[in-house]
Amino acid sequence: MLTTSVTDPAAFDVLNAARIMGVGRSTVFEEIKTGRLEARKVGRKTLITRSAIENWLRSLPVRAVA
Repeated sequence: MLTTSVTDPAAFDVLNAARIMGVGRSTVFEEIKTGRLEARKVGRKTLITRSAIENWLRSLPVRAVA
């Protein structure tokens, strides 16, 4: 789970979400397009909530230790 404080934003633009998720912007848009990552729109801006990022991370396959 991502740690939060009072000053932490509840949602991130695509660039900041990509940084948090450890992927590129195009991956974020692809995950949104396929429905694996939930996004919100405010005007022309795309926002990804902290909980959507956490859900996306939990949905990734677990890599087995060899």
